[in-house]
Amino acid sequence: MIYALVDKETLKQRGVSLQILLQHISTFPNIPILQYRNKGASLEEKKEDLEIIRALYDGILIINDTIELIAYADGLHLGQEDLREYSHDLKEAVKLVRQKIGTKVLGLSTHDKEEILEANALDLDYIGLGAYRATNTKSEAHVGGETLLDAATYSKHPVGIIGGVRMDDSFEAPIVYKVIGSGLYNGLM
Repeated sequence: MIYALVDKETLKQRGVSLQILLQHISTFPNIPILQYRNKGASLEEKKEDLEIIRALYDGILIINDTIELIAYADGLHLGQEDLREYSHDLKEAVKLVRQKIGTKVLGLSTHDKEEILEANALDLDYIGLGAYRATNTKSEAHVGGETLLDAATYSKHPVGIIGGVRMDDSFEAPIVYKVIGSGLYNGLM
């Protein structure tokens, strides 16, 4: 299954509106989850974008980092550093996040076997694991390649593999989601 990663900065760089990308995404089969990531915008801009997404996409809508807007989404995805802002005790951090989001979907970024094993003890719905391949979207990401496929087998949570993942890639459980960002634009221009 495809986990669509809609990054506002990528939209701007490519000169594509959110509406056009969402219409394009609607032509893809099997995209049950979409994550909206916007690191640089105001809460109001993010809220407006979430409302546009909600109007044009009927799957599970995840917001990246911005817990303040959880009312407009079905779930929250946090990076390792973002989760640790709640507490350095990861179980306590997840407990604090759960108090704010309730039973909504919660995902956490992981990068290696050690972080996966830590995540196994947490009340999460899935983990993101990457970067699988080099990507232009996150140039600072450490590329794990085949090592990540082995690390994924240690996860008790469903895994979304991210970073240079292509539509035609195929993975085995527990990798459930192919997280596609830049690949969503193929055929659009």
